[in-house]
Amino acid sequence: MSFCVRLARSKPIRVLRNIAMKCWAFSGTYILACFLLYWLYGGLYAFFLLCFATTGILYHREDQLVYRPEWPASSRVYVPAPSIFNLPYQSIYSRSGDGTMLHMFFISQPEDRVKQVPTLLFLHGNAGNMGHRLQNVAELYHNIQCNILMLEYRGYGLSQGSPSEEGLYMDACAGINYLFSRNDINTNEIIVFGRSLGGAVAIHLATKPESSQKIWCLILENTFTSIPDMAAFLFGLKFLQYLPLFLYKNKYLSILKMQSVMVPTLFISGLTDTLVPPRMMQDLYKSCKSSCKKILPIMGGTHNETWRQPRYYQNICTFLNELRENPPTQVTSTHWQIDDI
Repeated sequence: MSFCVRLARSKPIRVLRNIAMKCWAFSGTYILACFLLYWLYGGLYAFFLLCFATTGILYHREDQLVYRPEWPASSRVYVPAPSIFNLPYQSIYSRSGDGTMLHMFFISQPEDRVKQVPTLLFLHGNAGNMGHRLQNVAELYHNIQCNILMLEYRGYGLSQGSPSEEGLYMDACAGINYLFSRNDINTNEIIVFGRSLGGAVAIHLATKPESSQKIWCLILENTFTSIPDMAAFLFGLKFLQYLPLFLYKNKYLSILKMQSVMVPTLFISGLTDTLVPPRMMQDLYKSCKSSCKKILPIMGGTHNETWRQPRYYQNICTFLNELRENPPTQVTSTHWQIDDI
């Protein structure tokens, strides 16, 4: 067979081979493009679905993370009474703004002094019930010489309902309104004390015009700047601070509200608090616009038991005595050093 004949026959083969190679290259590119598009957009879509599902779960489970009314066990059925510390008290049921029935203890000084002493509204933390704070309350009663109203939030102890941010705010307002309904106390000296979650509730109460004018002073102990800040700290994920607020069912934006607080405020910060970083108390103190504010850092003070440290009650009495001796407008912002404790 001549060379020309072989060349003629090989041309169609080369053409087909070239077409096949081009088709293969094109199809390979197409398949690769499809894979990349799926990987990019399908993965992104899956990622957003995962984020949506995760945030949805966290949103609906957030109440269980923030509120612990059933810990320890039996906290919803048994509330220790002040009588175990020989404190005279009344067990009170009163309705919150939306009709929820709340349980409270009113612990009064002897009849000859009940009108001459301040009255303290005690707002507790997120776990257990108010009866678990009775030892601390008994020492406040004796050392500060005050009447005390212990408020049990909705969904805690013997109070009805379920806890929520707006609900707790409403309950605190009901507590202070109850005090003003009594005619046997000095309503010119109402102290609102809040520890941890109770501090966030107390801050909100002090920002509302209808309640702030009823407050003589605030005492805030080991409370936080906001729930997003606490989420970032507890889970070690800083980006949680920057998630849109609508993703948080409970916000408690105390750091922002503090800028509206004008009542005299004492900040008590346990320096060995491992749950709420002491820097958050410093941030709240700096944000407070009151002309009368003091921060009391306590060496060795833990989150729940700062009140056990030396001179705890003496320093509270010093703050209260300063308020009596000096009008708030004349008291300058002061920082108590650790050496003063």
